[in-house]
Amino acid sequence: MRKILLLTILSICLFSCDNYEDVYIYDEGQETNWDEAANLATDALIKDFWNEAGYFNYGSNGYDEGFQYWPNAHAMDVLVDAFERTKDSKYSAYFDKWFAGIKVKNGGSYFNEFYDDMEWNGLTFLRLYNATNDEKYLTAAKEVWADIAKGWNEEYAGGGVAWRKSEPYSKNACSNGPASIMAARLYNITKDEAYKEWALKIYEWEKNMLFERGTGAIYDNIDGRTDAINDVNLTYNQGTFVGAAVELYKITGDEAYLNDAQKASNFTISKLIDTSNNILRNEGTGDNALFKGIFIRYFYKLIQEENLNEAYKTKFISFLKNNATSVWTKGCFTEVYLFGPAWNEIPVGESQLTAQASACMLIEARAALAEYLK
Repeated sequence: MRKILLLTILSICLFSCDNYEDVYIYDEGQETNWDEAANLATDALIKDFWNEAGYFNYGSNGYDEGFQYWPNAHAMDVLVDAFERTKDSKYSAYFDKWFAGIKVKNGGSYFNEFYDDMEWNGLTFLRLYNATNDEKYLTAAKEVWADIAKGWNEEYAGGGVAWRKSEPYSKNACSNGPASIMAARLYNITKDEAYKEWALKIYEWEKNMLFERGTGAIYDNIDGRTDAINDVNLTYNQGTFVGAAVELYKITGDEAYLNDAQKASNFTISKLIDTSNNILRNEGTGDNALFKGIFIRYFYKLIQEENLNEAYKTKFISFLKNNATSVWTKGCFTEVYLFGPAWNEIPVGESQLTAQASACMLIEARAALAEYLK
């Protein structure tokens, strides 16, 4: 893979690039060892958030030992990233502990009121299976999927997986993008055509109902009682649509999926940004602090696609690099390697698991990118 030549300037460009041929130009500053940065950030995630009961606390340094189901999946994903990057057993040592711990904390099962929460944990189970070949993770993913599939109904909005069990009419991007990814990955592992059909069906529903084809925007949800669409655009919805498109492109070879992923990504990095820094915008604390990292996870999957348009690839790599440089040089509390929801501001006080995991996902992706570009 050839290296991308970046022009060094004194300050970050203060504009957003709508055209895919536009290139983000910025100063990377002092050269960073991204492997070392990823180790420091991910080790801080463990040190400051891990609870010996087998889950990640919601707050750093013990200030909030509360359990939140879906952020735990993303925190464990970071450890899987680190294990895949380093093959160090200090990360895999947490796999079984977490798998058992979250079941206890979730009331003795992996099922949940929210379909998207189950999808996130199911996706993490599949990553654990791929990393270890331990059948218990695949078995749990299949069990969770069987419950998720019940969330599909055509009574409201003509299809789609509901957001939660008590609201079958609320069809959200957050419950359909991850569901399509999970079904596609189950197909890749099992070669069961039923999973492939689910992945295709869910994706097509989301594309037809929540994807703005002219811009690449993903709308947040549709209320099936009224067919009213909430047209809010959030980075994690963009990211999971990109992720589903990449998975289906790999399975089918149909370039329409790759084109969808390119368009949705370009919208995100052009519109959902802090234009003064050309980084993904601060979407808030709590759950919202996780959104950017989720986008980055699937955005990086797209960057690795061999047939990605070269102009898109150049632009996308530049954007990922700029975000990583910003969070590491401006957004990191370097005494303890903790992060907040803004990738250009040091956190004030303790950090939340959502913000820490999100920043770690970015830094792990940057470390992986450095290896990819060698």
